[in-house]
Amino acid sequence: VQLVESGGGLVQPGGSLRLSCAASGFSFSNYAMSWYRQAPGTEHELVARISSDGGKTVYADSVKGRFTISRDNIKNTVLLQMNSLKPEDTAVYYCRAFFARVYWGQGTQVTVSS
Repeated sequence: VQLVESGGGLVQPGGSLRLSCAASGFSFSNYAMSWYRQAPGTEHELVARISSDGGKTVYADSVKGRFTISRDNIKNTVLLQMNSLKPEDTAVYYCRAFFARVYWGQGTQVTVSS
């Protein structure tokens, strides 16, 4: 199983980023996928989750209305569109899959600062 995140970077407050997670090594379309984040000194925090068919999504209260999770079951990718970014969104963002056990990507750094 491989989960490879990309798209992080430095952005000013109010800006946007789109994160991508490329998945391989498992039947991607059969499983829900999630984005988590971890700021220094904190635990992993669920940001958003999407069902296997993309029909259901769940968001953390802190990102509702600003972030959108989506997936492409042909390309085996899950995306996180992040708009109206705030300094408190600064964290390492991880793609996560769960079947039998938890799988994590290597993470991508998002820094929101002026």
